[in-house]
Amino acid sequence: MIVKYTGRYVEIVYQDNAGCLTQRTIYVHGVRGGIVRAFCTTSQAPRTFRVDSILACMPTRRRTA
Repeated sequence: MIVKYTGRYVEIVYQDNAGCLTQRTIYVHGVRGGIVRAFCTTSQAPRTFRVDSILACMPTRRRTA
């Protein structure tokens, strides 16, 4: 339930469409329709993530890239 982390930094394990796993720190802006809108500190850009592709999430402090 990543929606409870809106307005916070979380560390996620994400599986993309190709099946590749990545670990990222994101700042969650909002969740709607199964899509997470966030700022990704890994890519230093706004990103969207599918909720059903987030395999794990844990709140964290802001991490600099």
